[in-house]
Amino acid sequence: MLERVSRRAVVAGLLILVPAAAAPLPGSPILPPELRDLWPGRRTAVSRGARSTVVGPAGASPASLDELARAADSAGARVSGVLGRPVRPLIVLPESGRDAARLARTTPFDGLAAVADGRRVIVVPEAFATLNRTGRDVVLTHELTHVVAGTGGVPVWLYEGFADYVGYRDSGLPVATAAAELAAEVRAGHLPNALPGPEAFAANGADPGRLARAYQEAWLACRFLADRFGEGTLVRLYREARVAGVDRALASLGLSVATLTARWRTYVRDRLV
Repeated sequence: MLERVSRRAVVAGLLILVPAAAAPLPGSPILPPELRDLWPGRRTAVSRGARSTVVGPAGASPASLDELARAADSAGARVSGVLGRPVRPLIVLPESGRDAARLARTTPFDGLAAVADGRRVIVVPEAFATLNRTGRDVVLTHELTHVVAGTGGVPVWLYEGFADYVGYRDSGLPVATAAAELAAEVRAGHLPNALPGPEAFAANGADPGRLARAYQEAWLACRFLADRFGEGTLVRLYREARVAGVDRALASLGLSVATLTARWRTYVRDRLV
């Protein structure tokens, strides 16, 4: 279970209401296109942090929007610190998980607290509300990493593991706490045999434990690469994998997927037993 921490608010959000009927012109500084006209016929509540913009439908709690803007500012700073790029988070706080699925044009999200959708992050309010402060920070940082680093061209274990690497990097959580489900399996003598494939990340509610372990396995693969070769090398490997494929990126480190898997299994055992 994620331990609770407190953070001092450093930026006060500014709540404004934007009439839906008066949509800003293209290029308007009021709202970027990704945050416009999400609730047709209704006004949009907006909270701004130092670098972030958070929107919800009219009637959304101003305090909730302001708190989310502060959290998005912190998450953006963490992503920027790893990737070396300025980050201006765009966050959507829908009315419900059903509303989140509508905005993302997908089926309902089972077991997810937020999703990256293009250049924005959509929060799944019911699941997000169950997280403590550390959990919310990790989730927002994870999804913003997807937005900034992209996911195309790399296997799911790499883009989910990389996002969790950035998400957990400054959390202060012990490995065995952040990977509690995987730790229980390993201590019971069940060491994973292979890096998790796409099917392990199916967020359909069928096997929440397997979904959690898939993220933890992927995270520890990227954490191993950072521990062994350095964080900068992990970032370069990720970027190279997006351009040239994971096999070529790993080969630059003298690795293949098979040799990485073998070393990762040892790493997982050593960290979790």
